[in-house]
Amino acid sequence: MAEAFEFATATRILFGAGKLSEAAPAAKAMGQRALLVTGRSPGRARRLQDALESEGLEVTVFSVSGEPTIPMVRAATEAARQKQCDVVLSFGGGSAIDAGKAVAALLGNGGDPLDYIEVIGKGRKITRPSVPFLAIPTTAGAGSEVTRNAVLASPEHRVKASLRSPLMLPRLALVDPELTLDLPPEITAATGLDALTQLIEPYVSIRANPMTDIFCLEGIRRAARSLVRAYEDGRNLAARTDMAFASLLGGLALANAGLGAVHGFAAPVGGMFPAPHGAVCAALLPHVMHANIRALRERAPEHPSLERYRIVARLLTGDEKAAAEDGVEWVRQTARKLRIPPLGAYGLTPAGVPAVVEKASRASSMKGNPIALTPAELTGILVAAIE
Repeated sequence: MAEAFEFATATRILFGAGKLSEAAPAAKAMGQRALLVTGRSPGRARRLQDALESEGLEVTVFSVSGEPTIPMVRAATEAARQKQCDVVLSFGGGSAIDAGKAVAALLGNGGDPLDYIEVIGKGRKITRPSVPFLAIPTTAGAGSEVTRNAVLASPEHRVKASLRSPLMLPRLALVDPELTLDLPPEITAATGLDALTQLIEPYVSIRANPMTDIFCLEGIRRAARSLVRAYEDGRNLAARTDMAFASLLGGLALANAGLGAVHGFAAPVGGMFPAPHGAVCAALLPHVMHANIRALRERAPEHPSLERYRIVARLLTGDEKAAAEDGVEWVRQTARKLRIPPLGAYGLTPAGVPAVVEKASRASSMKGNPIALTPAELTGILVAAIE
């Protein structure tokens, strides 16, 4: 675990119920012509749009109908350029935030997404700051409001890849738990387990450091006590606040300590099948935890991540005597309680496993996994997650 580290995040973070009222004045201080990127239901952002217009901003709305794709970001960037937008706001889940983050970077740097995107593009460095970008999440899972990358799908390549740079960090991350009160249970479940994944993976990552550890431990504690409560009673503001904060902490952690095999798999699965990112992570988490713990016991029994998995288990179960495997069982039972679909529900079959394993083995997130998993172990994880 790294004792020397770098930490970077959004310039400013606002957190708390009712904080949405501060978004429009903040945007007014940054620009005059706003691109407002929303999810598939732009009507949910009407209150924000009205507030922006009341502040005197010209507002162009662009709706993201699903997880962001390269063509979608091209279209949004072109709309913003035509209207000469000088500030970008995203109001929605991780998809809307990633789309807005990518547009803000392209407005600041010029060019096309494929000029900068990893793996399938030219991978050029982003050298100039994004135009001012404000991220306002309406789900509690992605943590994208404080990360330095934007994940985009390429339908042509059937894969997801990232634009990535510290210069893409939002100018303002505004997290208002009240915006999550109307989330349906299935989205609460998938995004909530995604948030938990993004707390566990950085904590056991080979890039874990003392600062991100603080975020991970507090986030896991809050998710453990409030995920099921938020699922069962969506209007429970205390539970929603816990989950919004856990998601924020996960974003802070993953942006500075990396992720692991769950997200290594999530990129190719999401690129090859119509599977939402959060749902993929939720389906994979217990199987990856199980495989990592077994591999560590067999090949690296003194590895510090093994003790970290024990700590995770104690936080999840509330049992100070819990073993690492008890944490796996807690996640498995919680996923059942939250009715998380297996990956087979999205079209993954045993015949498709080798192609996913091949792509996942090259994913950047896989490099943070606490131990290098063999092809057989990676195959076993996917096979287990299909049903």
